[in-house]
Amino acid sequence: MLDTALELIKGNALIAYAVVAAMCFGESFAFISLLLPGWAFMVAAGALVGTGTLSFLPLAVTAAAGAAMGDAVSYWIGLRFKHVVPKSWPFTRHPEWLDRGHAFFNRYGGMSVFLGRFFGPIRAVIPLAAGMMEMPARTFWIANIGSAIPWALSVIGIGWGGKELLGWIFDELRWDEPQTQISLWALVAVVIVAIVLIRRWHAQRD
Repeated sequence: MLDTALELIKGNALIAYAVVAAMCFGESFAFISLLLPGWAFMVAAGALVGTGTLSFLPLAVTAAAGAAMGDAVSYWIGLRFKHVVPKSWPFTRHPEWLDRGHAFFNRYGGMSVFLGRFFGPIRAVIPLAAGMMEMPARTFWIANIGSAIPWALSVIGIGWGGKELLGWIFDELRWDEPQTQISLWALVAVVIVAIVLIRRWHAQRD
Protein backbone atom coordinates (compact mmCIF):
# COMPACT_ATOMS: atom_id res chain seq x y z
CA MET A 1 0.00 0.00 0.00
CA LEU A 2 2.81 2.39 0.88
CA ASP A 3 4.64 1.81 -2.41
CA THR A 4 1.43 2.20 -4.40
CA ALA A 5 0.55 5.49 -2.73
CA LEU A 6 4.05 6.87 -3.26
CA GLU A 7 4.05 5.89 -6.93
CA LEU A 8 0.68 7.59 -7.30
CA ILE A 9 1.91 10.91 -5.95
CA LYS A 10 5.13 10.67 -7.95
CA GLY A 11 3.29 10.12 -11.20
CA ASN A 12 0.40 12.55 -10.78
CA ALA A 13 1.18 15.81 -9.06
CA LEU A 14 -2.39 17.05 -9.53
CA ILE A 15 -3.79 14.54 -7.04
CA ALA A 16 -0.67 14.18 -4.88
CA TYR A 17 -1.85 16.50 -2.14
CA ALA A 18 -5.30 14.91 -2.05
CA VAL A 19 -3.63 11.54 -1.46
CA VAL A 20 -1.50 13.07 1.29
CA ALA A 21 -4.58 14.53 2.98
CA ALA A 22 -6.39 11.19 2.73
CA MET A 23 -3.46 9.27 4.20
CA CYS A 24 -3.13 11.72 7.10
CA PHE A 25 -6.88 11.51 7.69
CA GLY A 26 -6.64 7.72 7.88
CA GLU A 27 -3.60 7.93 10.15
CA SER A 28 -5.65 9.97 12.64
CA PHE A 29 -8.98 8.18 12.29
CA ALA A 30 -9.40 5.67 15.11
CA PHE A 31 -11.03 2.86 13.15
CA ILE A 32 -8.59 2.56 10.25
CA SER A 33 -5.36 4.09 11.54
CA LEU A 34 -3.78 0.72 12.28
CA LEU A 35 -4.38 -0.40 8.70
CA LEU A 36 -2.56 2.54 7.10
CA PRO A 37 1.19 3.21 7.17
CA GLY A 38 0.44 6.93 7.48
CA TRP A 39 3.52 7.98 9.44
CA ALA A 40 5.91 6.09 7.16
CA PHE A 41 4.10 7.50 4.13
CA MET A 42 4.51 11.08 5.35
CA VAL A 43 8.21 10.59 6.03
CA ALA A 44 8.59 9.23 2.49
CA ALA A 45 6.51 12.10 1.10
CA GLY A 46 8.80 14.52 2.92
CA ALA A 47 11.75 12.97 1.09
CA LEU A 48 10.04 13.85 -2.20
CA VAL A 49 10.25 17.53 -1.27
CA GLY A 50 14.00 17.29 -1.66
CA THR A 51 13.63 15.91 -5.19
CA GLY A 52 11.26 18.69 -6.25
CA THR A 53 8.33 16.32 -6.74
CA LEU A 54 6.32 18.02 -3.97
CA SER A 55 6.41 21.51 -2.48
CA PHE A 56 6.96 21.84 1.23
CA LEU A 57 4.27 24.36 2.19
CA PRO A 58 1.31 22.78 0.30
CA LEU A 59 2.40 19.38 1.63
CA ALA A 60 2.43 20.64 5.22
CA VAL A 61 -0.95 22.36 4.85
CA THR A 62 -2.70 19.34 3.34
CA ALA A 63 -1.08 16.96 5.84
CA ALA A 64 -2.16 19.10 8.80
CA ALA A 65 -5.68 19.48 7.41
CA GLY A 66 -6.07 15.74 6.85
CA ALA A 67 -4.75 14.91 10.32
CA ALA A 68 -7.02 17.48 11.98
CA MET A 69 -10.10 16.16 10.17
CA GLY A 70 -9.25 12.57 11.13
CA ASP A 71 -9.12 13.57 14.79
CA ALA A 72 -12.31 15.60 14.42
CA VAL A 73 -14.30 12.68 13.03
CA SER A 74 -12.98 10.39 15.78
CA TYR A 75 -13.96 12.98 18.39
CA TRP A 76 -17.46 13.32 16.93
CA ILE A 77 -17.97 9.55 16.89
CA GLY A 78 -16.85 9.32 20.51
CA LEU A 79 -19.16 12.17 21.49
CA ARG A 80 -22.24 10.83 19.71
CA PHE A 81 -21.76 7.07 20.03
CA LYS A 82 -19.75 6.62 23.22
CA HIS A 83 -21.85 3.66 24.35
CA VAL A 84 -21.48 1.89 21.01
CA VAL A 85 -17.75 2.41 20.46
CA PRO A 86 -16.55 -0.30 22.93
CA LYS A 87 -18.80 -2.79 21.13
CA SER A 88 -17.38 -1.91 17.70
CA TRP A 89 -14.39 -3.22 15.76
CA PRO A 90 -11.46 -3.08 16.45
CA PHE A 91 -12.14 -2.51 20.14
CA THR A 92 -14.11 -5.73 20.50
CA ARG A 93 -10.89 -7.58 19.72
CA HIS A 94 -8.51 -5.11 21.39
CA PRO A 95 -10.32 -3.39 24.26
CA GLU A 96 -6.95 -2.48 25.76
CA TRP A 97 -6.45 0.15 23.03
CA LEU A 98 -9.46 2.08 24.24
CA ASP A 99 -8.40 1.58 27.85
CA ARG A 100 -5.01 3.11 27.07
CA GLY A 101 -6.68 6.05 25.38
CA HIS A 102 -8.88 6.69 28.40
CA ALA A 103 -5.93 6.32 30.78
CA PHE A 104 -3.88 8.80 28.77
CA PHE A 105 -6.79 11.24 28.67
CA ASN A 106 -7.42 10.92 32.40
CA ARG A 107 -3.77 11.56 33.13
CA TYR A 108 -3.21 14.58 30.88
CA GLY A 109 -6.74 15.95 30.50
CA GLY A 110 -7.32 18.20 27.52
CA MET A 111 -3.58 18.39 26.85
CA SER A 112 -3.80 14.73 25.83
CA VAL A 113 -5.23 15.72 22.43
CA PHE A 114 -2.14 17.82 21.79
CA LEU A 115 0.38 15.38 23.26
CA GLY A 116 -1.28 12.26 21.88
CA ARG A 117 -0.66 13.41 18.31
CA PHE A 118 3.01 12.55 18.80
CA PHE A 119 2.51 9.11 20.39
CA GLY A 120 2.06 6.61 17.57
CA PRO A 121 0.45 3.63 19.35
CA ILE A 122 -2.45 5.63 20.81
CA ARG A 123 -2.52 8.69 18.51
CA ALA A 124 -5.84 7.90 16.86
CA VAL A 125 -7.59 6.70 20.03
CA ILE A 126 -7.08 9.91 22.05
CA PRO A 127 -9.65 12.04 20.12
CA LEU A 128 -12.14 9.19 20.38
CA ALA A 129 -11.61 9.07 24.15
CA ALA A 130 -11.89 12.87 24.31
CA GLY A 131 -15.30 12.69 22.67
CA MET A 132 -16.44 9.89 24.95
CA MET A 133 -15.35 11.98 27.95
CA GLU A 134 -17.31 14.97 26.54
CA MET A 135 -14.37 17.31 26.14
CA PRO A 136 -15.69 20.78 25.12
CA ALA A 137 -15.62 21.22 21.35
CA ARG A 138 -13.82 24.58 21.45
CA THR A 139 -11.03 23.20 23.61
CA PHE A 140 -10.75 20.11 21.41
CA TRP A 141 -10.52 22.08 18.18
CA ILE A 142 -7.81 24.39 19.47
CA ALA A 143 -5.74 21.45 20.72
CA ASN A 144 -6.46 19.52 17.52
CA ILE A 145 -5.37 22.23 15.09
CA GLY A 146 -2.57 23.40 17.37
CA SER A 147 -1.03 19.91 17.31
CA ALA A 148 -1.73 19.03 13.68
CA ILE A 149 0.50 21.82 12.37
CA PRO A 150 3.71 20.98 14.29
CA TRP A 151 3.05 17.26 13.71
CA ALA A 152 2.93 17.78 9.95
CA LEU A 153 6.03 19.97 9.97
CA SER A 154 8.01 17.53 12.10
CA VAL A 155 7.10 14.39 10.14
CA ILE A 156 7.77 16.04 6.78
CA GLY A 157 10.99 17.46 8.19
CA ILE A 158 12.18 13.98 9.16
CA GLY A 159 11.72 12.80 5.58
CA TRP A 160 13.11 15.92 3.98
CA GLY A 161 16.05 16.14 6.35
CA GLY A 162 16.71 18.51 9.22
CA LYS A 163 19.37 20.49 7.36
CA GLU A 164 17.14 21.16 4.38
CA LEU A 165 14.18 22.11 6.60
CA LEU A 166 16.27 24.58 8.58
CA GLY A 167 17.61 26.00 5.34
CA TRP A 168 14.08 26.56 4.08
CA ILE A 169 13.05 28.21 7.36
CA PHE A 170 15.98 30.60 7.52
CA ASP A 171 16.74 31.18 3.82
CA GLU A 172 13.52 30.70 1.84
CA LEU A 173 10.77 31.75 4.24
CA ARG A 174 10.19 35.50 3.93
CA TRP A 175 10.13 36.62 7.53
CA ASP A 176 9.62 40.28 6.63
CA GLU A 177 6.33 39.67 4.80
CA PRO A 178 3.16 40.55 6.77
CA GLN A 179 1.42 37.24 5.96
CA THR A 180 4.34 35.25 7.39
CA GLN A 181 4.41 37.29 10.58
CA ILE A 182 0.61 37.08 10.96
CA SER A 183 0.71 33.30 10.49
CA LEU A 184 3.43 32.86 13.10
CA TRP A 185 1.68 35.06 15.65
CA ALA A 186 -1.61 33.28 14.96
CA LEU A 187 0.05 29.91 15.64
CA VAL A 188 1.55 31.23 18.89
CA ALA A 189 -1.86 32.61 19.91
CA VAL A 190 -3.56 29.27 19.18
CA VAL A 191 -1.06 27.41 21.35
CA ILE A 192 -1.40 29.91 24.22
CA VAL A 193 -5.20 29.90 24.10
CA ALA A 194 -5.21 26.10 23.94
CA ILE A 195 -3.05 25.85 27.06
CA VAL A 196 -5.24 28.35 28.96
CA LEU A 197 -8.50 26.64 27.99
CA ILE A 198 -7.18 23.17 28.71
CA ARG A 199 -5.87 24.17 32.13
CA ARG A 200 -9.17 25.86 33.00
CA TRP A 201 -11.21 22.88 31.85
CA HIS A 202 -8.92 20.47 33.68
CA ALA A 203 -9.28 22.55 36.90
CA GLN A 204 -13.07 22.46 36.58
CA ARG A 205 -13.00 18.67 36.23
CA ASP A 206 -10.92 18.36 39.39
